[in-house]
Amino acid sequence: MKRRTLPLLTLIILLALTLPALAAGPGVSPDAALTMLKEGNARFVAGKPKYPHQNKERRVLTATKGEAPFATILSCSDSRAPVELIFDQGVGDLFVVRVAGNVAGTDEIASMEYAGEHLHTPLLVVLGHSKCGAVTAVVENARLHGSLPALAAKIKPAVFKTRMAHRDLSGNALLTAAIKANVQQALADLFARSRIIKDLVKAGKLKVSGAIYDLESGKVEWLEPHPGEKGLVGGKAGAK
Repeated sequence: MKRRTLPLLTLIILLALTLPALAAGPGVSPDAALTMLKEGNARFVAGKPKYPHQNKERRVLTATKGEAPFATILSCSDSRAPVELIFDQGVGDLFVVRVAGNVAGTDEIASMEYAGEHLHTPLLVVLGHSKCGAVTAVVENARLHGSLPALAAKIKPAVFKTRMAHRDLSGNALLTAAIKANVQQALADLFARSRIIKDLVKAGKLKVSGAIYDLESGKVEWLEPHPGEKGLVGGKAGAK
């Protein structure tokens, strides 16, 4: 007898319902959440992390009381970009969605919608990184096999736009520009495909930001808001 599999979002919701979630959310504003990430990254870069919320008490608290992360992070699955370490955070602080190339496909968007609508995270960050292998493969038109072409297809629009806008670039300069464009592409895909995220942003309940992590320095560069965000959400572009 063939087993039926449930959609990812259904599985996430069923799992969440087994825990006593903290319905009030993290209790911080979108701007305060962004400041917490910036301060944590500054500690990481300086080599002075505090390693917060990584003890037994925190494990027990989040296991018994549920989770209330203050930020959702869509990041690349690259092993050199460990999100909690980059922002010096601990158990239950960040709701992390990791996928090669930090693309916003159906499963990734569903996960982010869950975080925003059910966990009430006030901040959503799409985090790219330098020397991204997934973006590099598309820039170099590498031969891909298996399921990789489907993932690369989500990155190709960003690379195409970069080539059209910067015909003078090549090599590392082209790759760096394409990596930034890919973060913006993920944001555009998120807004285009998620009514839930758009409504949360429009209501001022969610701030959305793009960023790039530098593998060598450890520093996170925060990008300007997506140029089409105001139009995509049909009004207010993010929380102030």
